[in-house]
Parts: sequence; structure tokens; C-alpha cells
Amino acid sequence: MKYQRAVLTMRQETIDRIRWFTEDRDWDQFHTPANLAKSISIEANELLECYQWSDDADLEHVREELADVIVYCQNLLDKLGLDVDEIVNSKMAKNETKYPVEKARGCAAKYDRL
Repeated sequence: MKYQRAVLTMRQETIDRIRWFTEDRDWDQFHTPANLAKSISIEANELLECYQWSDDADLEHVREELADVIVYCQNLLDKLGLDVDEIVNSKMAKNETKYPVEKARGCAAKYDRL
């Protein structure tokens, strides 16, 4: 299977839909940071289960599980008042320092073993 690079952007309309879904059901009361982190982990494991016995997973099932992970991530961002671009760029800056191109290119070793 050949993979294409995807553009990761979520329209405000989609973010609002996630927020309204939670609000309409009065589920915010259950969305503590700890509960949301647990839910992200649970859904990520369901995503991993898609590939348990084969690298050729059912794409529709992968899409559904990946969507669940993203929804819970958006809920946690909201709960903690975090900006996704800020936290990702901050982490990428750290990763770029830990994994300089000249040492990490083509190598899967952890940064402390480069």
C-alpha cells in the first residue's frame, strides 16, 4: 500500500461540532483531564488493534478509531485550554534538538543512542 501525505487541519466547524456533541449530552462533567487521557489511550489501543495481526488493516475501521483519538484529543485541548499549534511546535523544537538530521537520518534509534 502506498501512502500519501495528509494535510492535518481541522476546520472550526468540525471543532464546534465536537464541542456541541459534548455540550448537548451534558458530558463535560465526565471530561476530566484524567478521564480524557484514559480515553485517548483506550481509543489509541483500539486503533492499534486494527493492525494486531496484519499491516493491511481495514481502512474504514482505522478511520473510525483514529477519529475517536482525535475527538478525545480535541476535548483534552479544550479542557486544558491548550493551543494545538503551540504545543506541537514546542515539542517539534525539542525533537529537532534531540534528533539532529546529521545523526538521525535513516536511523530509528532513540536520541540517547544516536
